[in-house]
Amino acid sequence: MADALKAEGNKAFTEKRFQDAVDKFSQAIELDPSNHVLYSNRSGAYASLKDYDHAYEDALKTTELKPDWSKGWSRKGGALHGQGDLVGAVDAYDEALKLDANNAQAKSGLDSVQRAIKAEAKADGADPMGGLGNMFNDPKLYQKLAANPKTSKLLGDPQFMQQLQSLKNNPNAIGSALGDPRMMSVLSVLLGIDMSMVAGDEADGGAGSAGASGRDREEDVPMPDAQSSSVAPEKKEESAPDPEEEEIEDEEAIEERKAQEEAKKAQAEADEEKKLGTENYKKRQFDEAISHYEKAWSLHKDITYLTNLGAAKFEKGDYQGAISACEEAIEYGRTVRADFKIVAKAFGRIGSSYEKLLDYPNAILNYQKSLTEHRTPEVLAKLRAAEKTKITHDRNSYIDPAEAEKARELGNQKFKEADWPAAVEAYTEWVKRAPDDPRGYSNRAACLIKLLSFPAAVADCDEALKHDKSFIRAYLRKAQALFAMREYSRCADVCTDAMEADKTGANTREIEQQQQKALQAQFSANEGETEEQTMERIQRDPEISAILQDPVMQSILNQAKGDPKALQEHMRSPIIKTKIQKLMAAGVIRMGR
Repeated sequence: MADALKAEGNKAFTEKRFQDAVDKFSQAIELDPSNHVLYSNRSGAYASLKDYDHAYEDALKTTELKPDWSKGWSRKGGALHGQGDLVGAVDAYDEALKLDANNAQAKSGLDSVQRAIKAEAKADGADPMGGLGNMFNDPKLYQKLAANPKTSKLLGDPQFMQQLQSLKNNPNAIGSALGDPRMMSVLSVLLGIDMSMVAGDEADGGAGSAGASGRDREEDVPMPDAQSSSVAPEKKEESAPDPEEEEIEDEEAIEERKAQEEAKKAQAEADEEKKLGTENYKKRQFDEAISHYEKAWSLHKDITYLTNLGAAKFEKGDYQGAISACEEAIEYGRTVRADFKIVAKAFGRIGSSYEKLLDYPNAILNYQKSLTEHRTPEVLAKLRAAEKTKITHDRNSYIDPAEAEKARELGNQKFKEADWPAAVEAYTEWVKRAPDDPRGYSNRAACLIKLLSFPAAVADCDEALKHDKSFIRAYLRKAQALFAMREYSRCADVCTDAMEADKTGANTREIEQQQQKALQAQFSANEGETEEQTMERIQRDPEISAILQDPVMQSILNQAKGDPKALQEHMRSPIIKTKIQKLMAAGVIRMGR
């Protein structure tokens, strides 16, 4: 947020809305009080508002936070210039140029201050240094200094030469330079006297030519007041920084551009590593592919490098490694708001890895997360398969024949005690421990019938018959439940299925009894009907109509009209027998008439 406020402040500054710029920079400083750039920017905005006191405070704070930053000293120089402290402004600009000799703003500011100093000296009608500074404009200055052993070595010092050049441009600044011992040596050569002795005479109150020099220094008057009416108009024109020509933090833009160039170079190298990794992946050289993908990630952060790394580790069989790589991809992808499709792919690969590790709950969870990010048929199919596999895996892991036998015995005991709920619970445990044993389902169906839970009993009987088509007891219990539900036709059909399954005929009588019972119950309300009433009812009964329209049944019935004994022959088939019995119960066939 501080960066966003800074950008808004820069924009306001560019549009010359300086107070808005101050406000934005102030808000940014509250969020990031240690950022020297924010203070520098606000100093520039204050200077543009002619509020040089606040501009100076911010510039001073900038130099405290980052004393080696040339721009901060330029800000300080501009603020001091605006306050009228021309000597202080020169010192600040000099410091800026020491740190960065190419600082155009510092050069321009220093030139403006020097012009203001000259203007003030002209207005006062006197040279504040008594002409001492004019010695630096001597055409033979460098020859004199080079000829003297004490000063010749100074000419090889760039910093000193810059200071000397500054004094040539601004002789009135000599007062601030006298504290430098090197400058004392220069004055000794130029004046032809020993300045160290002058310093001693001043301290001792001595006389002579040295004393005269000392008096010159003592009489050095301060710079005229920057706010004096005599020079204010000219100074105001010279000293006020031109905010229109200033640019906010050019140095930062340069650094950002360099960073962008380095990032592009790193990305290009990373993409090349990714390409090599993919080539090795296609050749199934997974170790080499992994090495290239890891190097690509180290050069540049792109989550596709990590998802590819996860794929290579998956193919190698390092499923935990694949999970870690994809989790890192997701974590980084969230921070940079990566494409949700790539994030979905990472979740999908995590799910596949967990499935290989037989961790189906985590596999299902990550498949679901993948579909939340981006729904694809491939991942959806994997999710459905994992869910089914989990059910099978959980069921198989619970199978235990010994525990199943214990549950069966307990269920039988509770059944004998007529404790139907407890029996259902015990038989349910039996089913879990031995899911392929049809007896568990059939016994539970018997308990459910006692509890009047007929649909559940029918479902258990169907499950038992899936495991054993010849399990007659399951047929009978299903027929019993259907009869209780008044589904007489279905009950009769189940009895037909039971007769087909009863190869030995041991249960024929019981099955036929149940079937007859169902048919009688189905058509009991039709007793005493006339033939006309029977025909009307038959036409409204879809089941009877379907039997009569069956070509096979039509042939059998036509044959039976001429040979009633033939009907008995056809009834050896359980299916034909059931249909004939239904027709007889419905009154379509009336025996003995």
